[in-house]
Amino acid sequence: MLLKIRSVKLIIFINMRKKRLWLKIVGVLTLLFFALTLFALAKAAKIAKELPDPGQFVANRQISQSSKIYDRSGEILLYEIYDEEKRTIIPFEEIPEQVKQAAISLEDKNFYTHPAFDWRAILRAMIVNFLKGRVVQGGSTITQQLAKNAFLASEKTFERKFKELILSYWIEKKYSKDEILSLYLNTISYGANTYGIEAASQMYFGKPAKNLNLAEAALLSGLPKAPTYYSPYGSHLNDLISRKDYALGQMKEMGFIDEEEFGRAQKYEFNFIPQNLGSIKAPHFVMMTKEYLVNKYGEDFLKKGGLKIITTLDWSMQQEAEAVIKEGAERNEKLYNGKNAALVAQDPKTGQILALVGSQNYFDVKNEGNFNVAASGLRQPGSSFKPFAYLTAFKKGYLPETVVFDAPTEFVPNNPNCPTIVDYSTPSLADCYHPENYDKKFRGPINLRNALSQSINVPAVKILYLAGVEDTVKTAQDLGITTLGDPWRYGLSLVLGGGEVKLTDMVNAYSVFAQEGVKREQKLILKIEDAYSNEIESFSDTATQVIEPQYARILNDVLSDEEARRPFLSNSFELTTFPDKQVALKTGTSDDKRDAWTIGYTPSLVVGVWAGNNRQEPMQAGSVLAALPIWSAFMTRILPNYSTEVFNKPAVDQKIEKAMINGEYLLPDGQVHDILYFVDKNDPLGLSPLNPGDDPQFKNWESATQEWLTLNRH
Repeated sequence: MLLKIRSVKLIIFINMRKKRLWLKIVGVLTLLFFALTLFALAKAAKIAKELPDPGQFVANRQISQSSKIYDRSGEILLYEIYDEEKRTIIPFEEIPEQVKQAAISLEDKNFYTHPAFDWRAILRAMIVNFLKGRVVQGGSTITQQLAKNAFLASEKTFERKFKELILSYWIEKKYSKDEILSLYLNTISYGANTYGIEAASQMYFGKPAKNLNLAEAALLSGLPKAPTYYSPYGSHLNDLISRKDYALGQMKEMGFIDEEEFGRAQKYEFNFIPQNLGSIKAPHFVMMTKEYLVNKYGEDFLKKGGLKIITTLDWSMQQEAEAVIKEGAERNEKLYNGKNAALVAQDPKTGQILALVGSQNYFDVKNEGNFNVAASGLRQPGSSFKPFAYLTAFKKGYLPETVVFDAPTEFVPNNPNCPTIVDYSTPSLADCYHPENYDKKFRGPINLRNALSQSINVPAVKILYLAGVEDTVKTAQDLGITTLGDPWRYGLSLVLGGGEVKLTDMVNAYSVFAQEGVKREQKLILKIEDAYSNEIESFSDTATQVIEPQYARILNDVLSDEEARRPFLSNSFELTTFPDKQVALKTGTSDDKRDAWTIGYTPSLVVGVWAGNNRQEPMQAGSVLAALPIWSAFMTRILPNYSTEVFNKPAVDQKIEKAMINGEYLLPDGQVHDILYFVDKNDPLGLSPLNPGDDPQFKNWESATQEWLTLNRH
């Protein structure tokens, strides 16, 4: 009994100790809470005293200094960026209802019900950003945006956000919702130094805001989020159109428009008036540079910071590039109905872009001349993609002397709908694949040097299979092709240009060839100085060996072999040779004649040319020559300025004693087989397969080879 009493007393004692400890903790936390609250209130009071009076919507701006973009010499002014505002204030009653509705639908659905900020939107944005691991969604109301744009800097800090919330609360206290919306629509930036809906309507459509239709109102509502990126005169018009469609969807969801109005506005074709940029040189290059600067430093800093931007552009080379593009596009329009062309020239030793023309006429808005095909256009490369497959094959042990059979071949195995013996006179079924060569001729046994140099399709498809689609895509990505996704998306047509690429990426990848496997990041900027001549950015060389030099040398040796390419180019051969200069090159044409390419290079200069139509209309027969004369004209004018260089020869390896790999295809007993008879695709330098028929392609390849031999034995 005594023990039990003592146990109870002990428990009571312990509980009392715990209670006292808990009371101390609560006390400390309470004191800490009040201390933090007092600190926050004091901080808020201090910040509030520093804030401007929202009754006066005049930003307290510093004296602005324009930023200037120069060529690489620092003497040729390409473009001046300044903060001269275009603004016309119009009464709230003159702003169309659909403009107001579009802004509310896109930016702030609860505008007329929240007090100044929307905690639900802020919380939702925080959750989404956390899940995505980056800022993809904002929670700012129209009132907050007004406060930020009118009074505050653009830095992303807690204090700036706190100021924004205080100012937003004050604005809501002083003005009605209609007045706030009016101030917002009359002061927000719509890009190109244009502020307010009236100035934006005049800027982009040449008419007062009161005459805007639904589609135009929805499109303009999408600009303030990122005016430079979404500019109708830039390279992201499709993204702006998508944002317009999203705004329309939100308007329909909120009941502002019905299904019929939504459908009409979605299909509406815009007619933007020509952009007045004042004095500008190399406009596509300049706009690329400006976009880079805005993304890195912000729009305000660029407009007001007095920056001196020295770019990589060679102005004399740029002038030649613009001239040959204009001449070539005019010629192509007459001959092939190909109205546009683009060119990129790059120094492979530095990654610096020396010249860039995104279309024949930047100011031809009617024909989408402002669209930068060079940097933003996704186009099928045709045969200009073949070097990536051949390079991958060289890495696996195949040689320029390796022989494959160029014969009519069906590449879909074990399909009863696809005859083993190809007959091109009958219509091809959708699930069959038997490509033809450009001249509809088949050459039988041919080595890889001649197959690549003469751009023969059937051997290229065989090489892609032997090299592997996945490994070839990996090679292209390693060299700088950014637009190819997962390899499973592509079949064997990839080697004939089945994927889509950008001209800038292709030039950068070919630069890796020129530099024997060394990849460099493409650069637009040499140096940036602030208004006080302090250097804030400078060129830095970033070089990575992504391909062993030997394999790049093999490819360079093949692509620079003039005699090997002569049969392919026939009467155009002289366009590919230059006195005292060794030049490698590859052409390409998409199957539907929508795209023509020529990319050629020396160890010190890589030049790529694309020709076609912006809206991808097919060109006419003969368009295989749409890009080559442009490229040749440019090289003819530029190469004399470069010293004579030659590509390093690949090392002479010991002959590989393996049929077909070393160029021998005739067995001692006189038998002839296709390469899969001798080579295991997964181990090309290993033992010959015991059962060649295990390879799914063997039956079709072997049948095609034997059929060709039967028809061509003498």
